Amino acid sequence: MALSNTATPKYYGQFRDAVIRGEIPINKEISMEMNRIDDLIANPGIYYDDKAIDGFIDYCETEMTLTDGSPLKLLDTFKLWAESALSWFYFIERSVYVPNENGHGGRYETRRIKKRLVNKQYLIVARGGAKSVYAELIQSYFLNVDTTTTHQITTAPTMKQAEEVMSPFRTAITVARGPLFKFLTEGSLQNTTGSRSKRVKLASTKKGIENFLTGSLLEIRPMSINKLQGLRCKIATVDEWLSGETREDVIGAIEQGASKIDDYLIVAVSSEGTVRNGVGDTIKMELMDILKGEYINPHVSIWYYKLDSVDEVANPEMWVKAQPNLGKTVSYEVYHQDVERAEKAPAARNDILAKRFGIPMEGYTYFFAYEETIPHKYREYWQLPCCMGVDLSRGDDFCSFTFLFPLTNGTFGVKSRSYISSVTYNKLPQALYHKYQEFIKEGSLIVLEGSILDMLDVYDDVAMYVDKSQYDVVSVGYDPYNAKDFIERWSHDNGPFGIEKVIQGAQTESVPLGELKKLAEDRLLLFDESIMSFAMGNAITLEDTNGNRKLLKRRQDQKIDPVAALMDAFVSYKRNRDMFD
Repeated sequence: MALSNTATPKYYGQFRDAVIRGEIPINKEISMEMNRIDDLIANPGIYYDDKAIDGFIDYCETEMTLTDGSPLKLLDTFKLWAESALSWFYFIERSVYVPNENGHGGRYETRRIKKRLVNKQYLIVARGGAKSVYAELIQSYFLNVDTTTTHQITTAPTMKQAEEVMSPFRTAITVARGPLFKFLTEGSLQNTTGSRSKRVKLASTKKGIENFLTGSLLEIRPMSINKLQGLRCKIATVDEWLSGETREDVIGAIEQGASKIDDYLIVAVSSEGTVRNGVGDTIKMELMDILKGEYINPHVSIWYYKLDSVDEVANPEMWVKAQPNLGKTVSYEVYHQDVERAEKAPAARNDILAKRFGIPMEGYTYFFAYEETIPHKYREYWQLPCCMGVDLSRGDDFCSFTFLFPLTNGTFGVKSRSYISSVTYNKLPQALYHKYQEFIKEGSLIVLEGSILDMLDVYDDVAMYVDKSQYDVVSVGYDPYNAKDFIERWSHDNGPFGIEKVIQGAQTESVPLGELKKLAEDRLLLFDESIMSFAMGNAITLEDTNGNRKLLKRRQDQKIDPVAALMDAFVSYKRNRDMFD
């Protein structure tokens, strides 16, 4: 077939037919990715090349082995993923300098250049799907077949996890089953001065995996921006980018250097995580925008496997939605055992539901589910009545004000404004610094000069903000900690009516927190600022012996102050509801 702008990809076509016949159940995310592939097929400017995927398959099944040395047979999913990453192309026109034949001078000519379409591939697959093996096969193929590849990296939250990508490669070198590997591994590392034909050309060394024939290197790098920035690697794999406490955009750091190279490829594989407000949340939101068509980016391939609902855990026929290699790389028996374990051991439930079924477990570990923290579209509430919640700073926490606007149909508009000192801001670690810059840019976080916040300076800015936004503040709910001066001035300037002290504690917080949780579940809290999404994603609750809940955070850097202020505003609304009728 070769190059075609009308053909249906071979392995995608087989997969699509099986889905249509009802043989393979899929979730909504995979369905949306199929729609994107169908759009590529219909696009006359995008070309499919079956030789690219066939070459990859032939290399893997001829040369590579499993870790026990047995022959490797590519899974259908591997063929599907690799095809979507390697077999799509487009053409650009580029000016190329061509020297004259006589060696004197030259000229520029416009030439049509073939480029691979996909630069990044994201795979979110349940534990046991052999996704690390897939990443290793991609690395091996480019190290030994694509002679333009000189530098490759693999990274993971731990060096042990990264080593998993290298292990099958090292086994294949030792076994040397295929003709290419036999050629590359014949000879000796010790032969550095004798016949070149007797020198080893591919070997596992202290640096990583080296191809001395092409000058290529595959190395392990720690999952840290400082260790990844500036590298010009053509091929990179990132393992378990959703799993650890990683708060740095390591994929973005890799891409900064890789983007300077033609046809670079970053393959990011992971099972679902249980950590909130890491870079993984941000990336997943971007991927969902791409899948929905809200952000058009044909250079990204996305295979996001998960159950559509936690209710599907009880239906073994649906498990393949989360684990497409079920029955091949991991057994149904293992899944049955984990389901039983999740029921008997609540402590293990979060991890099992996330890792085996792809369900983001933040909603079970944290107070607000992931879907509840996704911002709504931007809104303004000019001249509308509202409640203002006040949660003033404790140490280096935010000093936060949340404005709650009772709207029609049981919905509530939400706006927030928070403050920190410049000294606190300048001491932030890099990942949080960039996150806070996002809040500053949207106008929800204000940095005031000094080492501590002066509450009267905060008051002046809040008053100016309320006046500028034309908010009609009908009632105020406040945490009494450090609030005396602020509330006294507010009462002096605006009158004493509608000011409500909200005592912090499980007995007083439990009911309003439960009501806010219900509003969030029904998507009736119409917040549109990333700072509120950030705070909701950090919020956890602690129950006392009577089942009453208190708002908390797990770590100091996990700010929840805008949510605390939201609760204060909601309490003041409930106590003064008649003022909004």
